[in-house]
Amino acid sequence: MNSLTFGIIVAALSATAARADLVTLQVWALDEPTHYTETLSREFEAKNPDVKVDIKIVNFGDLVNDAVRAVATKTAPDVTMIDNPETAVFSSRDLLLDLTPYVQASKVIHRDDFYPGPLANMSWDGHILAISRGSNTVALYYNADMFKAAGLDPDKPPKTWQDLYDAAKKLTDPAKSRYGLAFSAIATEESTFQFLPFAQTAGGNYDALNAPGSIRALQFWRKLLDEKLASHDVLIWRQNDATGSFIAQNAAMSISGPWELPALQKDAKFDWRVALLPVEKEGSPRVSALGEFNYAAFKSTKHPAEAFRLFEYFVSQAGRNWNEFGMLPSVQNAASKDPKWPAAYAVFTEQMKYARARGPSPVWPLISKAIQTAIQATLTDQTDAKTALETAQKTIDKVLKK
Repeated sequence: MNSLTFGIIVAALSATAARADLVTLQVWALDEPTHYTETLSREFEAKNPDVKVDIKIVNFGDLVNDAVRAVATKTAPDVTMIDNPETAVFSSRDLLLDLTPYVQASKVIHRDDFYPGPLANMSWDGHILAISRGSNTVALYYNADMFKAAGLDPDKPPKTWQDLYDAAKKLTDPAKSRYGLAFSAIATEESTFQFLPFAQTAGGNYDALNAPGSIRALQFWRKLLDEKLASHDVLIWRQNDATGSFIAQNAAMSISGPWELPALQKDAKFDWRVALLPVEKEGSPRVSALGEFNYAAFKSTKHPAEAFRLFEYFVSQAGRNWNEFGMLPSVQNAASKDPKWPAAYAVFTEQMKYARARGPSPVWPLISKAIQTAIQATLTDQTDAKTALETAQKTIDKVLKK
């Protein structure tokens, strides 16, 4: 055997060995306009040539059922994305790998670095079962030009519900088909997302919907519609629809999140600004909602170490979240460098300190549905806020088995 032949054989054997050592991580991702999973996974592969990331896009609405079916048939992927309030659904069914020992040993991911809201959504029964890739929350967008025209100081946005009501009343102009405020009260998770901060600042919560504060919050929403300070279209608007009304100057203020910023920069032809979400009254706790997705590894994965290395890479890139992917870091020490929209970034970063997890509860979809039903029943004049929320509370107590 000559040296050339021997070299070819050695190279072939080496290549075979390399392929044998290559780990393929199967990842389920939801449709992402910013291609977060794809972008960071390809970077991870370049830095970790022993791992290949195979991504499959799955339907958001089918994720839970598909996951349960895949686990039962032993076809589950290694990693999946999960809407953060549904992490408890997966965790309570014992589907996920306990990441606690990996976090404890990690030099990249540290439990105490996360904001309280994301940490609550990553955890179940004292264990960390998912890793937050980033977060979003809601605040108050307002048209500073309209504020000036109405005699309001744009440097002093509404701080309380009364301020918000007074500003909406001054800014509403039926002759111009303009409402004071836009928000989302559609019968989906989006209305729950927007309503809970109003209930929580007043002392209510998802499991205290019949509390006086929760009732006052829904009565306040009803008042805005009854006095035509907000359009009845809020009943069918998603959050981006409410922002579309704001951009079109058919609403002077809008409640929404940082994902709206690219559209505002592109299409808003006025001086727009962002303020912290108003609280019920001076001294009330500041609250906001918490959105975005987690990543988790299924308990059945044969590659837990490689999956966690992928999570570590995601967290290590959190400083890019705002400028590149339109979300806030979930870790408190990952400030974005030279952030786009610096004033908005400062507001949303401050608001993140008060962003609360939805739940966590393994029956969150049922809880949210009860909240949505109460909102719709009240705002469509089928019943009053107290009756609607008491009915919702009975449903929630039943599913929580109180």
